[in-house]
Amino acid sequence: MHITAFLDRKLTRRFETYDSDQDGYVERSDFEQAGARTTAAFGLSDDDLRAKRFQEQLLGVWDHLHAVTDANDDERISLTEYKAAFALGLLERPESFDDVYLPFLDSLMAVADHDGDGHLGVDEYVRWTGALMNLPPSVARGVHARLDHDGDGLISTDDLLAAIRAYYFSEDPEGPGAWLLGPLD
Repeated sequence: MHITAFLDRKLTRRFETYDSDQDGYVERSDFEQAGARTTAAFGLSDDDLRAKRFQEQLLGVWDHLHAVTDANDDERISLTEYKAAFALGLLERPESFDDVYLPFLDSLMAVADHDGDGHLGVDEYVRWTGALMNLPPSVARGVHARLDHDGDGLISTDDLLAAIRAYYFSEDPEGPGAWLLGPLD
């Protein structure tokens, strides 16, 4: 995969959201902390089945990411390793990406879709993105508005998956993927 300057900025931003403790490395503990913050933000106890499933899926994302990016086997991922994995084809095609992210998004919806309507309203979106990725509320509200294509105030799993896919595979600086984690400074 060719890493363009635009994709490089997006990868740097995504790495920053993975790095919960902001120590310059992504580790399993970053995923554990993010999962605990997210389920707590929705009032779920550790033994709630939705919380357990979400944590399992989130750690599955970590396991996949770790397996293909930790080049020196030190149990942590540096920004250089993260970007190198993409250059070597971590995401060869959008469909392979879906195999990892769709189960994760389903488990996220089970946690974050508090009213069970199959969609995320702006408050639900702000809550999960703040807890999981430390997005400021104002940024999360702006992202939600961009992902809400029909203006009904709701976004679906399909909307999220399309935006996440576009984040990695689209070079459109105005597209929904470009704004998934807020403005790319």
